[in-house]
Amino acid sequence: MMIFVVKTIANAGALAVAVWLLDKITLTGDSTGKKIGTLIVVALLFGLVNFLVKPLVKLLSLPLLILTLGLFTLVVNALMLLLTSWLADKLDLSFHVEGFWTAVLGGLIISVVSWALHVVLPDGD
Repeated sequence: MMIFVVKTIANAGALAVAVWLLDKITLTGDSTGKKIGTLIVVALLFGLVNFLVKPLVKLLSLPLLILTLGLFTLVVNALMLLLTSWLADKLDLSFHVEGFWTAVLGGLIISVVSWALHVVLPDGD
């Protein structure tokens, strides 16, 4: 359970950094508490998308991943972020990613920040 909480906090932090750095990734809300709540729900949604959909997409795109020496992973990450944005819109969450190239840059930022947070946060070991 502790690992799940740490991963969710790391995802929320990484999403917050992407929202802060990129103008076309938006998170709106009336108050800071509402924004934090939305960010945590979006982080859970992002984690669920990465757990359920990403392995299938990576398996189906394996030839492209091999051909590009793994750089196609940036596209897969962008698609997962766009899917999360679409699902957040369907769930009336105030999180939106505008455009593919914003999603690519956002996915890169989220990957780097999430990795850095996983290094410093305890993982229950």
